[in-house]
Amino acid sequence: MGIISFVGFTLLVAIIAYYATRNTNENTSDGYFLGGRSLTATVIAGSLLLTNLSTEQIVGLNGDAYRDGILVMAWETLAAIAMVITAVFLLPRYLKGGISTIPTFLERRFDSTTKALTSGLFLTGYAVVLLPMVLFTGSKAISGMFNIPEMLGVSDWASVWICVWAIGIIGSIYAIFGGLKAVAVSDTINAIGLLIGGLLIPVFGLISISEDGSVFGGLAKLTTENPEKFNAIGGPDSSIPFATIFTGMMLVQLFYWGSNQQIIQRALGAKNLAEGQKGLTIAAFIKILGPIIVVLPGIIAFHKYGANMHTSDVYPTLVADVLPEVWIGFFAAVLFGAILSSFNSALNSCVTLYGVDIYKQFIDKNASDETVVKKGKRFGVFLAFFAMIIAPFLVYADSIFGYLQTVNGAYSVPILTVIIIGFVTKRVPAIAAKVGVIFAFSIYVIYIILANGLGVIDLHMLHMQALTCVLTVVIMLVIGKLKPRETDYELAYTEQVDVTPWKPVKIVGVFICLIVVSTYIIFR
Repeated sequence: MGIISFVGFTLLVAIIAYYATRNTNENTSDGYFLGGRSLTATVIAGSLLLTNLSTEQIVGLNGDAYRDGILVMAWETLAAIAMVITAVFLLPRYLKGGISTIPTFLERRFDSTTKALTSGLFLTGYAVVLLPMVLFTGSKAISGMFNIPEMLGVSDWASVWICVWAIGIIGSIYAIFGGLKAVAVSDTINAIGLLIGGLLIPVFGLISISEDGSVFGGLAKLTTENPEKFNAIGGPDSSIPFATIFTGMMLVQLFYWGSNQQIIQRALGAKNLAEGQKGLTIAAFIKILGPIIVVLPGIIAFHKYGANMHTSDVYPTLVADVLPEVWIGFFAAVLFGAILSSFNSALNSCVTLYGVDIYKQFIDKNASDETVVKKGKRFGVFLAFFAMIIAPFLVYADSIFGYLQTVNGAYSVPILTVIIIGFVTKRVPAIAAKVGVIFAFSIYVIYIILANGLGVIDLHMLHMQALTCVLTVVIMLVIGKLKPRETDYELAYTEQVDVTPWKPVKIVGVFICLIVVSTYIIFR
């Protein structure tokens, strides 16, 4: 029954996505990469949430919550503040310039070499970290829920390989041959199912540990017997010391929601600024509820199973244990959709970056839109196979989510820093951007080697990311002072979409920020 409902729901989503996108011209850059600049607020919000809320979040963060408790909710709740900043400050500038990729803005603000450097960083980060991570955590989730080793009579290692390649091939078909709109439409359908299914796991989990068979009874027992797991502040030795919220944590969030090509590409495809801002704020509201799905199940698992599980096994084990069999197929299909979403979203972004920022810029400047799309698709196929080969070896990583965030800093800090300087200054020259990107990348990679490889530096990675950002900003501003541009940079309005803002966006944004602050007051 579980397998039948899984296959049925998955096919239904694919058919709906096909019919919703069959009239979109996928042979133009805007049509393929930005869904024809036609995305509405609900589609943007759904796609944003599902692109983010995939197995590297659900499996990885619940694993960290199993170990560290509710303090890891910072990865979720603080995202809402970053989304507000993106909606109010960054998105109006992106849409005014009519850009399709973040490196395109950096080219206009600085030069083509800066664009190439940042595109290269994005592609490297996606290929080596994000794509394999999504495939691995997705394979663990599907394998654990359906007990693939027992079903097929294979080892756990073989099961991971089978699931990785199944997810990778299907996700590649979506992303490479469907374009952004196919990805976004399927995301919206799956987002509803994921929210329903994701909420059911803690509900059934709490019922399973309660003495009276109620959710509130389970919650009371969980908080009473595990009070240390409900401290959002955390000590200096915790995985997220409270001080990091004011340093590197906000930088990570701003990069992810405001300049990460995989994420911001949804908002760049908005039909107008108002729809983009509505989509971001809707997603921010829902994001505040994220810890119920990606943190609470991990704490429930700690209560049920003790402290001896591997973090990547926590969530799949809990799901298989507490979810009624009739729901397994549906939730597996929705989770499969979330896996595909993150994988094909990152892959679609890679195809975009390669086609627009590298092939068109450096290989064939006269290439037609159809040729750019075609070459991008070929690159996507290569990248997908590369990720599928690397993914199974992540079984040797200790903390999946911690590994992801640590390594991400190598490309997130350099890119975010030059974007900030690009927006807030008018005379900082291109040479400053190139020096800044190279400096930030180099110093952070050295930190990773010294801290995680050799163990000679005892500085939290979020503090290091903040320090790297500050040093890079200082270097760029000094270069700008010594060798400024001859003229002020002005962001030209391309008139590709209406940039009239959504009037309540600032009021709604303040309200969202107050809710986030209140969560820390409640769980202090």
